[in-house]
Amino acid sequence: MGSIKNLALVINSDDMFSKEDFGKPISERLSETLRRNVSKDDYANIAIRCNVSFSTIRDVVYRTNSLTKTNAQAISLLIHAAFENSIGYKLRSEGDILFLESFLKV
Repeated sequence: MGSIKNLALVINSDDMFSKEDFGKPISERLSETLRRNVSKDDYANIAIRCNVSFSTIRDVVYRTNSLTKTNAQAISLLIHAAFENSIGYKLRSEGDILFLESFLKV
């Protein structure tokens, strides 16, 4: 099975967010999901790639800053990273369940 990281995927923040999303914090659910599924390395790599500060990205995720046109691309890339990471967590978890189940003889 191949990795989706090798696909030439183009992330377009215009497709993810509407005009109404700008100027206010992201939703609580998106905030919680991003916090659960991204690491500090993800923040740092995306900050470098988008030329948006680490602290701006963090503040948008923690809902202390609003989503803007300037930081939307970084948040879009963070959503993509969270998606990839959540797939990895799921696969790892399924493998762990099978491994631990063998000890419990369930």
